[in-house]
Amino acid sequence: MEKNIAIGICGSIAAYKVPSIIRTLQDSGWNVKIIMTKAATKFITPLTFETISKNQVYTDMFKKDVWEISHISLSDFAKIILVVPATANIIGKVACGIADDLLSSTIMAFSGKVIFAPAMNVRMWENPIVQENVKKLKNLGYVFVGPETGKLADGRTGTGRLADIKKIVDVVEKTFHS
Repeated sequence: MEKNIAIGICGSIAAYKVPSIIRTLQDSGWNVKIIMTKAATKFITPLTFETISKNQVYTDMFKKDVWEISHISLSDFAKIILVVPATANIIGKVACGIADDLLSSTIMAFSGKVIFAPAMNVRMWENPIVQENVKKLKNLGYVFVGPETGKLADGRTGTGRLADIKKIVDVVEKTFHS
């Protein structure tokens, strides 16, 4: 079975770590396609990911010059979807079945395993609504890796740091082989 992965990138400062995740996955034989939310493009440009993945980066569900239905073709391509960094926004959307952008629509159309690697402020992570959404998704079979505890972007210390790159890649490999 081909090792095809769609990586959903959300709007978080932790997006700067994703190129290293992509490279590590590629070194292990993964074919990578990238879906970026609009907020993600404010932190890091699609060109960065096009260069590293050597594939088009998908940002718009209604791109006019593409014949394919992007969220369906991406869900057909992927054996796994990795959402990194996963924000409270995407976790909440998926938990509630909301499909209002390319990433959330692709996840809704996907029948395989979805892995979330959350990264957010400690207060957001500890919010009871976020925790309830995480619990709901775990009960539905979604996989979570992290977040870890440590120094956060705002200078605070707490749980909300993106999991270690090696740990994220290990979970992808383990999930693929299970």
